Amino acid sequence: MNDEITPLVVVVTGAGSGIGKAVAIRMLAAGHRVVLAGRREEPLRVTADGSPRAMVEPTDVTVPEQVNRLFSRAVERWGRVDLLFNNAGVPGPSAGVDEIEPEDWDAVVALNLTAAAMCARAAMKVMKAQQPQGGRIINNGSIAAHTPRPQSVAYTATKHAITGLTKSIELDGRAHGISCGQIDIGNTATELADRFSTGPGALQPDGRRMQEPTFPVEEAARAVQFMAETPMSANVFSLVITAAGMPFVGRG
Repeated sequence: MNDEITPLVVVVTGAGSGIGKAVAIRMLAAGHRVVLAGRREEPLRVTADGSPRAMVEPTDVTVPEQVNRLFSRAVERWGRVDLLFNNAGVPGPSAGVDEIEPEDWDAVVALNLTAAAMCARAAMKVMKAQQPQGGRIINNGSIAAHTPRPQSVAYTATKHAITGLTKSIELDGRAHGISCGQIDIGNTATELADRFSTGPGALQPDGRRMQEPTFPVEEAARAVQFMAETPMSANVFSLVITAAGMPFVGRG
């Protein structure tokens, strides 16, 4: 860890797998104290790997009472919360707006949007009490926040909404020393993106399927670390990182 960087207290949601796991591991290695949140305890403990700077907190972030408990326990353990990486989410079903079932829509919105807002709500309550320096929230968006894939209406709608959430947090947190930024990631090599790079590949707007490139999840985690460790006098409001050569620019 850079000696000039003060160790942070970091809450990572969805820390048991994928991007959340990679971010938690990287932040622990950098010397930060990390609260690992996720529905299943065992994957969280695997991520923590016995680190004394890790706090495992099984949490269903779609349940507001559990979210409040998550942040209360973080404060009980370490006295503050400097950073929330708002990461938990699901891709949802492959469906157009005329095909998606109401219960599937509700489930995607509940985790990808409402839970993210409730985690930000709890984080901001803690950070407002940490004057004069509040804290930072990083929302995990997606390149779907810019351009959709075919048959991804629920996921795309929630990720566009995350951009609105990011802007609102950044504005409302301004008076309290709270910054917010968003990272939009395309095709990092996780279980979620495996289907894009293997087999028939990803559905394209013209109806074809094509195998798409991916990039190491550790690089996405390094980008999050950069945003997290930026001095509070500055803020990385928006960062887009994709696999080189993936169909994002010019998708269509």
